[in-house]
This record gives sequence, structure tokens and C-alpha cells, in this order.
Amino acid sequence: MQKTQQFDTIIIGAGAAGLMCAAHAGARGGKVLVIEHNKAPGEKIRISGGGRCNFTNLHAAPENFLSENPHFIKSALKRYTQWDFIDLVTAHKIAWHEKTLGQLFCDDSSKQIITMLLAEMEKVGAELALETSVDQIMPGQGGFALAVSGQRSGAITCTNLVIASGGKSIPKMGATGFGYRVAAQFDLPIVETRAGLVPLVFSEEIKADFKEMAGVSCDTIISCGPAHFEEALLFTHRGLSGPSVLQISSYWREKQPVSVSFMPHEDIYEHLRVARAESGRRDIVTILSELLPKKLASYIGQQLGVSGNIADFSDKRLQEVVERIRAWKVWPVGTEGYRTAEVTLGGISTECLNSKTMEAKSVPGLYFIGEVVDVTGWLGGYNFQWAWSSGWAAGQAIAEGRS
Repeated sequence: MQKTQQFDTIIIGAGAAGLMCAAHAGARGGKVLVIEHNKAPGEKIRISGGGRCNFTNLHAAPENFLSENPHFIKSALKRYTQWDFIDLVTAHKIAWHEKTLGQLFCDDSSKQIITMLLAEMEKVGAELALETSVDQIMPGQGGFALAVSGQRSGAITCTNLVIASGGKSIPKMGATGFGYRVAAQFDLPIVETRAGLVPLVFSEEIKADFKEMAGVSCDTIISCGPAHFEEALLFTHRGLSGPSVLQISSYWREKQPVSVSFMPHEDIYEHLRVARAESGRRDIVTILSELLPKKLASYIGQQLGVSGNIADFSDKRLQEVVERIRAWKVWPVGTEGYRTAEVTLGGISTECLNSKTMEAKSVPGLYFIGEVVDVTGWLGGYNFQWAWSSGWAAGQAIAEGRS
């Protein structure tokens, strides 16, 4: 008969939050096991940032996150900041650089971040079980009993159980709703989940209008309600993508329009007036293409029904053209869903978690960290910072409980 293995802490999920938590939970001698159903740890880390991992953001702060309780994130972010993680990366001699808007990337490879986290785990003797599935979780006296199968099979027990299984985004990488099922088992509330940081899709009629623009990119300010972002937009065969669209998708809801201002820092009106004065026989669409991508200028001309010599356009008519360029409004019919979403919005309600420790208030020893929680960051390294901060918070709480 196989002997039941006993651990102080079991962490389900070897992603960013789970690996970070393991390195700290075992810091004071605790026996830690990380369980992962994939063949390798840190798959989202590996593919992020085009293979260079946008591992944090210099501007990470509570206002860059969405949650039903926006105050929940403050404790973890304040106690383990982007600067703390940068210090860790630097200590491991990983070269990095800043791109736009405070985004930090590895100079070389995202695999360096995974290697760093595994090295930190190894320092404290934490174990990693890959290709292992959790079939059952049973609360017991002073902890939990788990039935697992796969590369590591049998019964295992622990005092502390940490759910770091992520959300539903990118199912082909193994994403499931496992963490939400655990929450339901223990009667913990869940905020409705939906795809976040995801391309928007449109009706066949709208797509037909701008199908020729697939692949066209342009600087924009995009808004939905009070939320707005200033980054690039990309036209696709299905709709709109690019950084600005991914950002606004987290705020967009069905039946809401999105408004786009193209080339917001160009004085388009003045450019048109000068062109009218200097070369009035030129076509207005040709002049617009000096400021906008050619296909976009042509599309706007068709939509407005404008063409011909710019000399024939009054100031009022020019202003109408500019107003449309500054406030192009479209109604998405949906998103591409979890298939391409970078994150999952919603999740385990923060109302049932301790913001300092990430422990469930009604279930001692049960913790939820990372994407599975109702905390979602903007595009640009914010979600990784939440993984580091929440993983650290839970790990610290577990380690301190041993002192």
C-alpha cells in the first residue's frame, strides 16, 4: 500500500504566481510541493512579450488594475513592488530593458525568468511535480488531502493549499476553470468571468466595410465610457486588435460602442487648410494619406463620401472630416474570447480573501493567488506584477506561520 506523502504546503499551478509563492513558502524550512498538469512550468511566462517576457511595469500601481474591490490589491502591491522584482532579476544577472510606457523585458529570453524562479524554489527545497493532475481535494483535520494522478499519483496531504491555477484564457496552453471549481467546492463567491485583453470582433457588415484594411496599424486614442488608452490600433480580418484595443476590451461590455481618435497628435485640420491654400487642386483623400495610412485614408473618404479637389471644401466641411477622424465610433459584437485572451477578468471574489495573506477568510489554510483572483491588470507587465506580489504575500504568510 502506497504511503500518503505529507507536505506543509501544496501549490496547484506552476505559473508565475505559483512559482513565486513556492520560493517564499519554503523559506523557513516548510516542505513545499508545486503541482502542474502541463509538461513544463511557466508556459505563460515563456510565450509572453514575444518570448522576452514583459515581466513588470515601472508604473505598476493600484489604479492600473480592475477588480470589484479596487482597494484589495493595495496591500500586496505595496509590500512587494516592481522594484523588489527588478532587484531579484538583477541579482540573477538577467539583462533587461524598458520599452514604451514603463514596460520591462528581458534582453535575451523569457526562459531566464522561469530559470530564475526554479532556482529560487531550489534554494528552499521546494519540489515540482509536472504532468500531474489533482483529481480530488478533501478538507481534513488541520489541512487538506489530495488525490493526484499522472507522473505523480496517489494521496498527499498538506496544511496549506494554494490555488495558483490561473484563469480560462488560452485553453490550448492548458488553461481551465479548475480554481473556480475549488472555490465553489468551499462555497466561496466568484465574480463572473470573461475574456480580457482580447481582440474585438464585428458584424459581417462592418467587417466587409474595412476588410481591405487588415494589417493596417495606426496610433490612436481609443475610449469606451470613461476609460481611454493611447496606443496603436491594428485592423484584422475579424475586427480590431493592437495594444489600445486589447486595453479597452477589459472595459467594453456588449452593446457598447468604442470611439477611436486616429493620429491624435497630428493637427489634421491645419494640415488640410494649408494644403488647400497651397495646392487646392489636389484630392483630399491623397492629402489625408500624408497623415494616415493610405488604406485608412481611403476608407474614411468612402465613409464620409468625400473626394475631389480640396479647394472645394469649406472650413466647416474640413472640420466635419476632422471630427469623424477624431471620433470614429463602432459597435463590436463580441471578442475573440478565451482562445486569444491574455487574461481572465473576474474570478474569486476578493471579499472572501484576506488582502494581506491571500487566505480565504472562511477556510483556514486555503489561499488563492494570481489570475484566478478577481484582479486584472492592464496590458504591459501589470498582470505579472500581480502574480509576483500575490504569490509573495501568500508565501510570506505561510512562512511566517512557521515561526
